[in-house]
Amino acid sequence: MPDTRPPTDDHRCARPPEPPEPSASGSPATPLDEQAVFWRNRAALLFDRIPLPLAFCSAGGTILAANHALATQWDTLPGRLVRRNALELFRPTTAGRLHPLAEAVRLRRRSRYPVEVSWTTAAGAVRVGEATVHVIGDAPDAPLNLLLVVHVHDEPAGGPAGGPAGPARATALEARILALAAAGNTSARIAGEVGLTADGVNYHLTRLSRRWGAPNRTALIARAYVNGVLAPGTWPPAPAAARPGPGHAG
Repeated sequence: MPDTRPPTDDHRCARPPEPPEPSASGSPATPLDEQAVFWRNRAALLFDRIPLPLAFCSAGGTILAANHALATQWDTLPGRLVRRNALELFRPTTAGRLHPLAEAVRLRRRSRYPVEVSWTTAAGAVRVGEATVHVIGDAPDAPLNLLLVVHVHDEPAGGPAGGPAGPARATALEARILALAAAGNTSARIAGEVGLTADGVNYHLTRLSRRWGAPNRTALIARAYVNGVLAPGTWPPAPAAARPGPGHAG
């Protein structure tokens, strides 16, 4: 007689596992590939959020990536610093300090080298600090790269002659972000207007809050009006320097 009993677990056929999703190269992705993508994305997010000015450069000093803290020094966007040479932005204050770094790159010696530098911000203020250059590489035969970490020694007391001084100082990008925040826009909406990420917008707002001692966004906007960064009596809110004329609709 045929066995009519229901099959037990030992008799059932196991369903073959689903094939892994193909990677960009067309071959199936592996768990290691997925982990690599995960950590690469986390590293990129951390790079963007670190308050220290950072740049990832080629061995010749060409900037491949920059974070918001670095771009803020020139009141620009990180992407606009890409393909520029770091020596166009930072000036070594001591002659000959770059020779050991050049020798390290030539000999493929992975180490770090501090260099005293100065630079001029978008507001015309001269800043000084220490740029620590890390010579890095993924593998013995892989091309070397440079990680530039800038430690700012001073905080500017004001902009160029005749400009705003003290804690009331704000760059044109910061003033625009404040105006959009005063209009009730979210960080994501502001990011779309100024060409930053939401994290980049939050970085600028946090930096201003610390500088002006504002505990929250509402207090920060109030300080912007008190400090004369935003034009009073206008809607939508606008930076004081870009105050609309009498014919502007309120």
